Order: sequence, then structure tokens, then C-alpha cells
Amino acid sequence: MKFKRVLLKISGEALSIIGKENSSEIINPYALSFIASEIKQAVEKANIQLAIVVGGGNIWRGAKKNHNGIDRVTSDNMGMLATVINALALQSALEDVGLITRIQTAINISQIAEPFIRRRAIRHFEKGRIVIFAGGTGNPFFTTDTAAALRASEINANILLKATQVDGVYDSDPKINKKAKLIKKISYLDAIKKQLKFMDHAALNLCMENSIPIRVFNLHKKGNIYKAITGDDIGTLIA
Repeated sequence: MKFKRVLLKISGEALSIIGKENSSEIINPYALSFIASEIKQAVEKANIQLAIVVGGGNIWRGAKKNHNGIDRVTSDNMGMLATVINALALQSALEDVGLITRIQTAINISQIAEPFIRRRAIRHFEKGRIVIFAGGTGNPFFTTDTAAALRASEINANILLKATQVDGVYDSDPKINKKAKLIKKISYLDAIKKQLKFMDHAALNLCMENSIPIRVFNLHKKGNIYKAITGDDIGTLIA
């Protein structure tokens, strides 16, 4: 199954990981180059409209507790700014491989990015540009997964692709339980009932309400973004 408009969610940590290993750098140029080349191949071969939401966990994780006196709202605001830094890095890497991009933010930083305007974003898609959505939802207490689900709903994306460091959704944490089993397909409600930790419930509910399927897959396997965009049965499908 081929999709027309796709939203790709990339974690901030992905920008610092080479293969399965964490780099000592917050943004590793080799990881960034790999992601950019994979996106270029996918967009050009599949001829789709692409939006990207990038996280900020490699720089600052807002929801983390005990930030030495920094309150949760301030911490989440710092996390939103971290996503803008990652979006700028990703934009530069994508343009370095010849793709045309625009960044739209949920918080006003007019000197370096456009504000999020739905109609303008759709116009960018129609002109063949990749739109990177940064700044989360613009509000504290919401994750970038929720931001991805929200933007996917707003732009009428056909699917939300969540690129991760593992092969998909497991019945338990594969880093802890070596016998954890990969789930190939699951409904939104079952994912919520089983308390699976791949995405927060607000994001899952948004996708369910707007009938947007989610595919969770391993970002670090070459060709996986293209396979996910073209509907190959990789990772886990939540629908």
C-alpha cells in the first residue's frame, strides 16, 4: 500500500546513535547523515509528501523528574527548545543531500523558523517540500509523540511512522527481557489496555479518533524508512 502524505516521528536520541551504540556527541554528524540519506531515498523513490516531527531527548528530556529545582513547566519549555535545535540540524542535513525543507514551530521563533500554520504546511507539501514540525505542541505536559499525532491529524496524514531503536513493539521491554516477543499487529485499544510503552495514551487516542494507523519500526536498518512508507510489513502496525 502506497501513501500520499506521511508523518515521520524521529526521537532526539536517534540523532546521537550510530547503529545501536550511543555516541558521546549530542548530535552525531554520522547519525544525522545516515538519517538524511535514508529520508532522501524514501522521498524520491516513493514520491510522497513528508512531514517530520523530531524529539529533543538527546539534549533535554522535559518529563524527567528531579531536575534540581527546575519546575515541570520550565523543564518542558526547555525540551521544546531542544526540539528546535534538532530540527535545525536535521534541516541542514536534508538540504545538504538536496532536499527542500521548511521548519514550522509551535512556539514563536520567527528569526529562524515559520510558525505552524496548517494551510501553509499543506502548501509546502504541494510544492514538494519536507516540513519539519518542531516545538512539540507548544504546551507543557505533552510529549512529542502527542505532537506527532496532533500534526498527523491536522495535515490529514495517511499514516504515522514512529522510527525507534528497536524492531517494533514488544510484549515487554526487550532490553530487560531477552524472551520479549515482537508484536506484528495490534489494535489501538489493545495497545492501551496492555499498557505498552511505545507511545503515550494521548497520542494513541488521537490516532484512533482520526483513524490514522501507526507503524513502529527500526530506524537504524538501511532501507526501513522507504519500506515503511511504501507499506511493507516491517515492525509493528497499530490500527
